Amino acid sequence: MAKGLQGFLWTMLLLFCAIQELGSWAMHTKVEGPGLGEPGDPALLAGGRVKRGWVWNQFFVVEEYTGTEPLYVGKIHSDSDEGDGSIKYTISGEGAGTIFLIDEITGDIHATERLDREQKTFYTLRAQARDRQTDQLLEPESEFIIKVQDINDSEPRFLEGPYIGSVAELSPVGTSVMQVMASDADDPTYGSSARVVYSVLEGEQHFTVDSKTGVIRTAVADLDRETQDRYEVVIRATDMAGQLGGLSGSTTVTIVVTDVNDNPPRFPQKMYQFSIVETAPVGTAIGRVKAEDSDVGENTDMTYQVKDEEGVEMFKVTTDSNTQEAVITVQKPLDYESKKVHTVVVEALNKFVDPRFVDLGTFRDQTIVRVSVLDVDEPPEFRPPSNLMEVQEDAHVGSIVGVVTALDPDTANHPVRYAIDRSTDAERIFDIDAKTGAIVTGKVLDRETAGWHNITVLAMEADNHSQVSRASLRIRILDVNDNPPELATPYEAAVCEDAKPGQLIQTISVVDRDEPQSGHRFYFTLAPEATNNHHFSLLDIQDNTAAVHTQRVGFNRQEQDVFLLPILVVDSGPPALSSTGTLTIRVCGCDSNGAIQSCNSTAYVVSATLSPGALIALLVCILILVVLVLLILTLKRHHKSHLTSEDDEDMRDNVIKYNDEGGGEQDTEAYDMSALRSLYDFSEIKGGDGGGGPGEGGPGRNPASELHALPQWVQSPDLDFSVFRDYICRKVEQADEDLSVPPYDSFQTYAFEGSDSPVPSLSSINTWSSGSEQDFSYLGGWGPRFRQLAALYAGRRGEEDSEES
Repeated sequence: MAKGLQGFLWTMLLLFCAIQELGSWAMHTKVEGPGLGEPGDPALLAGGRVKRGWVWNQFFVVEEYTGTEPLYVGKIHSDSDEGDGSIKYTISGEGAGTIFLIDEITGDIHATERLDREQKTFYTLRAQARDRQTDQLLEPESEFIIKVQDINDSEPRFLEGPYIGSVAELSPVGTSVMQVMASDADDPTYGSSARVVYSVLEGEQHFTVDSKTGVIRTAVADLDRETQDRYEVVIRATDMAGQLGGLSGSTTVTIVVTDVNDNPPRFPQKMYQFSIVETAPVGTAIGRVKAEDSDVGENTDMTYQVKDEEGVEMFKVTTDSNTQEAVITVQKPLDYESKKVHTVVVEALNKFVDPRFVDLGTFRDQTIVRVSVLDVDEPPEFRPPSNLMEVQEDAHVGSIVGVVTALDPDTANHPVRYAIDRSTDAERIFDIDAKTGAIVTGKVLDRETAGWHNITVLAMEADNHSQVSRASLRIRILDVNDNPPELATPYEAAVCEDAKPGQLIQTISVVDRDEPQSGHRFYFTLAPEATNNHHFSLLDIQDNTAAVHTQRVGFNRQEQDVFLLPILVVDSGPPALSSTGTLTIRVCGCDSNGAIQSCNSTAYVVSATLSPGALIALLVCILILVVLVLLILTLKRHHKSHLTSEDDEDMRDNVIKYNDEGGGEQDTEAYDMSALRSLYDFSEIKGGDGGGGPGEGGPGRNPASELHALPQWVQSPDLDFSVFRDYICRKVEQADEDLSVPPYDSFQTYAFEGSDSPVPSLSSINTWSSGSEQDFSYLGGWGPRFRQLAALYAGRRGEEDSEES
């Protein structure tokens, strides 16, 4: 059947082309070349010919030709062609020689290839007529067009797919969903090949499409997202305006039904049951309930609330924004003994209500929540919870301050025992009866020492001391008048010698440690022992103060310089208490303005202010004193250092150590032997070595005359160390014979290289003289402090004697 339809189409196409060919009109085109027909034209002059022009029919070629022979397109013809074959026709341009071939003699043009109008709609070519013998142009080159004639060979295509649209549920009929559009590659200006119409292949029960515009609309008004949330609609586009033989294409359109708030919340259960212990603190979550909503998105957002009055008072409902659940929490303390079961009505309602669907019903739902309270063993409770007691400060030990009461709230009603937390009453000022809860005083109270006491009372079950309740109790000590008033300070006043009668010299106030509820009221009067006083008077000012005035003309401090005025102060009680205070009044000398100049106890009263000049002078004096002190200290230090340097000259106080290693026996410059010299003169020692004896160096010689420089060491073949030996012997003798000073130990080290050295040892250890001539027995009489020294010398003396023997 498809082949028969295709043959029918080709038959109709050829018939159409034949009719078009018969109805075509001859087209004589006179094309003039440049300067054609003008004077001097070679063509005109040579042949004497007139103007010529092209003659041919309008050219069309049918696309998609499937024949085996070349398809005839048309003929080009010049009006100068007499049919003798003298003119040669040629073409050039697009497809010339490949797609289009021309008969050079007849000018017939044929298409040799299958053309597609959708790829190229026309071809532009140029025609030439030449003399076959001379190959000269007989006509100017002319351009012509071969149009590709369209056939309906392209079906409509939906190029913008896939298509996805949306529409709200419950939308009215005819609501626009979206628009689809198909395109046809055929020529829209030729026939109806590109005229497209739309229709619904699948889904026509719910949607329609406009045949011309492709707009998809709803066909029903009861689209329900909860029933079906998407539809697959197949749309077909047909060309040839939907006539028989037209080509078609289709596409699938996905239409999503969006949600609207058309479903109210619904609780899956009409009753929920929860349980909680009675000791649960406020804010404890009891449970969660949730109302279901078939909608999605924000249309499922809900709020919950408690509807009954009892539930509002005892419980609180909040909404969990993440799960949209109702969270039920405790709002007030629960009590199993008062009520065992609570019934709460919880209502759920949509947060966002669409006014278009209010006629569908109320968008809320209710459920009942039953909360069972579980009994637990609770500690006793204080009743009433009063925490203030009062007691007089003069209450006797054991007096009752008050009574606390606690009851076991449990059904068993266990007996209660009481105690005081001793960390709050370490001094045990109060005691409590363990059974009755009566609080009594344990010590004497004193409001002036502590006016308030804060204690903690414990109440516990008699058989379970772990169940303990605590109550803070404040005990106020009420005041009684047990402290007499006293003068505020030890008042001292001064009166001028030339004072006049009635002159105010002092205002007196008092203090009282008591605090009567009606306030203080004090009375002042002179003490009975001052009844014979004619010098001063006391006036009660009636505001808890009194004023002392002079009562005579003038005072003489030579006669009496101090007056002692006893004052009696009485409070308002009850009972009234009194005390006597003494006001000391001194008689002083005053200037004409009444300023005190001097009293017997104070010679003068000097103004504390100094002028700038006096202050500068005072600072200069202080600076001079500081400089003098520093100068004296400097001089003392200098003098002390001078004395120290003189003492250093005494060889007995020096410990000289020479431990430098020399350069050998031949080194005479590595060590300066002059360091061994003393400040004493060695000339006499040298002389003594020649003829003098030891007696020449007696103690009568002046050591100052011995100051002399030791000659430099000169190595000689004949080494003579008598100089050093004599010097050491002399020093030993001087130390032994000097009885005016305590003994000194002199330890001197000399460089000694050994026994093989040609230079003998310079050490004084092996000297001949050991000082044994000195008798140290007198050291025993110096007392216990020198006992060890005397024993040391005495022992050495004995050893020397034994060696000599």
